[in-house]
Amino acid sequence: MRQAEQDLEDARFLQEGNRHNLACFMGHQAGEKAVKAYLYHQGAEDVWGHSLADLCEDAKLLNMMFDVIKSMAILLDKYHDLTRYPHLLPGGIPSEAYDAEDGERAVYLAQEVISFVKVQMVE
Repeated sequence: MRQAEQDLEDARFLQEGNRHNLACFMGHQAGEKAVKAYLYHQGAEDVWGHSLADLCEDAKLLNMMFDVIKSMAILLDKYHDLTRYPHLLPGGIPSEAYDAEDGERAVYLAQEVISFVKVQMVE
């Protein structure tokens, strides 16, 4: 969870520096690491993948409350690959395809996921 929180801080830093595509990617990383932290906290030994949709489904097997955050968390999934790899975009490059609104949204979503997961880890 500590790394998820650090990734969120890094996302904020990148957003302030107008590196919106990287802020989005780090937002995804923060959310992914938070859900993985929950799964490990619950005793999972092997946690695979980067998809928050899939990770939330795994977490739902342990705690149905993850259905609540899944609808927000999956919005971060679009920031995993497209924010970094130009060949995945129909035109342009990631640093030109994302703007301040995208970065702000990714930071917000990551914060919501982390906050939710932290509550679930305490209960």
